[in-house]
Amino acid sequence: MALLRLNNVSITKPGASRSSNGSAAQLIVDSVSCEVNAGEILTIIGPNGAGKSTLLKAVAGDLPYSGEIEITGVSSNARHRARQIAVLPQLSLLNFPYRVSEVVGLSRIPHRTGLKRDQQIIQQALRLMDIDYLAERLYTELSGGEKQRVQLARVLAQIWDQDDADNGTRLLLLDEPTAALDLGHQQQLMQAIQTFAKQNVAVLMVLHDINLAAHYSNTLLAMLCSQRIAFGKPSDVVNPAIIQQLFNVDSTVIPHPENQTPVVIGI
Repeated sequence: MALLRLNNVSITKPGASRSSNGSAAQLIVDSVSCEVNAGEILTIIGPNGAGKSTLLKAVAGDLPYSGEIEITGVSSNARHRARQIAVLPQLSLLNFPYRVSEVVGLSRIPHRTGLKRDQQIIQQALRLMDIDYLAERLYTELSGGEKQRVQLARVLAQIWDQDDADNGTRLLLLDEPTAALDLGHQQQLMQAIQTFAKQNVAVLMVLHDINLAAHYSNTLLAMLCSQRIAFGKPSDVVNPAIIQQLFNVDSTVIPHPENQTPVVIGI
């Protein structure tokens, strides 16, 4: 059974409606359906303006929508829901001189696991992101890439233990998690997300890097002009015809030599 299921989800631009001058509401997401199971990663791909981040925000509960978004076992209580769903937005604004360990520790506020257990989780999340050496540094003094890894450690720590989540439901929502990261840290971060997903966590994320998405995801959702144009295994979604449709570029797609996932080579 899918942990997250979307059925004909549509989203119009917030506040937009038919006005006196005859302008119509702007449809940002148009009747999109997909699903993701616990233990799997679903990645949304597509060009700028396709509706990817908007769809993610609706799943997070930040935007109104029509259609159905079903999250198995999710609580209606805000505190309990925060133990089940963690969100990494595209831009995380934090300008207070907190230590890195304190930033990650903010995610433990919805929990009542005690200081000792919370400190253990904070250290484990920092270690998973390979930033435990930054624990006592001020967040405001970090580079953009370091801040991004701290923010991911924070959201991971928020839903770290299945026993802490009501009904065992854990959903991780990530909007461009590899932004500002160099090649090595992109791979390290994606491996960390993959490891975390295998602990019975459903992951829905947005990525612009098609090769990263294909390599680390179980399923892909391709969006163009607010609509779903493909959904399935990376090998079914990533092909020259769909890449041409999405980005209007010619490409060659070859299998990765190690795991046969599709690799896009631009021409």
